[in-house]
Amino acid sequence: MLPIKDNIPSYKKPWVNYLFIITNSFIFLYQSILSSKERILFVQQFGFVPQRFLFNFSSYYYTIFTCMFLHGNFAHFLGNMWFLYIFGDNVEDRFGHIRYFFIYILCGIFGSVLQMIINPLSTIPMIGASGAISGILGAYFVLYPSAGVITLIPFGFLLDIVVLPAVLFLGFWFIFQFFSGTTSLVIQSAIGKEVGGVAYWAHIGGFIAGLIFALKSRKRKKIRTYYRYL
Repeated sequence: MLPIKDNIPSYKKPWVNYLFIITNSFIFLYQSILSSKERILFVQQFGFVPQRFLFNFSSYYYTIFTCMFLHGNFAHFLGNMWFLYIFGDNVEDRFGHIRYFFIYILCGIFGSVLQMIINPLSTIPMIGASGAISGILGAYFVLYPSAGVITLIPFGFLLDIVVLPAVLFLGFWFIFQFFSGTTSLVIQSAIGKEVGGVAYWAHIGGFIAGLIFALKSRKRKKIRTYYRYL
């Protein structure tokens, strides 16, 4: 399922969301102009490697932050930025610019930490903004459950566009991440070695962090939600 847009207007310019998209874009552009060898070294230096972080923390503490601004390929980069563009503006609108900045970063860190807890001896660099963006999705899930998400859904060789409630779209997204993360652990246990791929538990960790931040926000003040129906 691919989100096209939602029906929630944003009342403030999402300057921080733009900042994150621009920063990720410039860093991805820089990665793209590196040679293959330089790109590998760049990812090794700034990617998050759980085993290295745990046992050589003083030398690689910064990677838990830098990893969320790197991407593996264009599809990885574009998918992350698209989800951030669709859902980030409304979450920033609700939290405010400064709180949104820190919530995004903290969700990314929480995602990396959960991935490390699940697989602490991993030596594969973890990169991508997915943990942080998953946190934004988790916050959106709480703050705008009834929002309509215009979604492109493939049916075999056909495509259809439907409007799904955010609680359904994001709920299905989370279930898929959890199922995939559990399956990856089963496969890793069965073959007896670590394999590369998607860091699903970072997605799950970020999403849960976003849920928590949004729930705490709802307790502090009554939430008013405005809709623009299509």
